Amino acid sequence: MAPPRKDTEALTLRLSRDLIQAIDDRRRAEPDLPTRPEMIRRALVQWLEMTSEDTIRPGS
Repeated sequence: MAPPRKDTEALTLRLSRDLIQAIDDRRRAEPDLPTRPEMIRRALVQWLEMTSEDTIRPGS
């Protein structure tokens, strides 16, 4: 696994087991089976795109 990018910051998050299960179910629907952290990143980016005009995209 590659080391984290230098312009990132770790975030610890507690989620209910039901929410984790929902994330895992959604991950399995993706063609590339992302990790849990990657699925959460994708969900956050999608939410930001849906709710804001000036979206910060990963890597921008």
